[in-house]
Amino acid sequence: MATILGLESSCDETSIAITRDGKLLSNVVATQIKMHQQFGGVMPEVASRLHAENILFVLDEALREANVTLEEIDAFAFTRGPGLIGALHVGMQMAKTLAMLYEKPLIPVHHLAGHIYANEYVKELKFPLLSIVVSGGNTEFVYMKNTMEFEIIGETKDDAIGECFDKVARTLGLPYPGGIPIDKLSKEGKHTYKLPTPLHDDSLNFSYSGLKTAVINLVNNEKARGNEINVPDLCKSFQDTAIGMVMDRLDKAIERYDIKQVVLAGGVSANSYLRERMHERLDNSPIDLIVPPIWCTTDNAAMIAKLGEHLYEMKVFAPLTISSDPNWRIDKYKEY
Repeated sequence: MATILGLESSCDETSIAITRDGKLLSNVVATQIKMHQQFGGVMPEVASRLHAENILFVLDEALREANVTLEEIDAFAFTRGPGLIGALHVGMQMAKTLAMLYEKPLIPVHHLAGHIYANEYVKELKFPLLSIVVSGGNTEFVYMKNTMEFEIIGETKDDAIGECFDKVARTLGLPYPGGIPIDKLSKEGKHTYKLPTPLHDDSLNFSYSGLKTAVINLVNNEKARGNEINVPDLCKSFQDTAIGMVMDRLDKAIERYDIKQVVLAGGVSANSYLRERMHERLDNSPIDLIVPPIWCTTDNAAMIAKLGEHLYEMKVFAPLTISSDPNWRIDKYKEY
């Protein structure tokens, strides 16, 4: 197998990883979380500038840890989308520059597909499988009959689950990113607040806007009445409802599709309650479950390099004229 250098810069992590013969040699991540916490969320322009400032330092560290030179790299894989257009552009330009200088192939990688294939660091994927992609910007059920075959069978019609967590956390005065404090506080609370579960239909789609709005209105109304919000109880009530939607769709998908394996992917897959519910549902069933390690749940270049290995074998290479696509759909990954 080849030596692949992967670059990830879709949001607020600047990351470069190197793999050789399927083994991860380095995975360096420069996070911007502390910078964006003061804004309560990611500021796109700030993220782009920090990527530009950090990427050369991250490259040097990744090469040093891997004990590899740029001349030894067989291909440069980068996140083409989805993500923030300015942030994506920084990683893409670095990959283009290196590919041009060293006359090596340029591999465009879909960010969400990278999250799915990061599970290969745990064990082999078994097809057909269902990937539950839950993150700050995406909520999708992706069905894969075979490797590199992606079919979106369910997706959010408005807000992503991670975005909903972040906005609820901001409403409660909790820090960004919101998933961590909500998950922690929910362990101390009880499900006492009645919240809606939007999109009551037979589809596998999601809707989190109504749930988010219900929590915001509840908090504002209680404050207007002079009542105190029990934050742990509200966190528990919200998390139960948000994760409950995922579990409901999972049951429907299992009934309708031939599934040998379920894999979690994306930042919200770090949520302890989601992991607990997934194990409860699948551990004693014939369906195999992969829950990624915590380091694989956040954005990183290890997942880009891992998927880059497959694309290298398939000779999925892009011209230097390729552009970033912040709205690139996973089922359109061959179109660029």
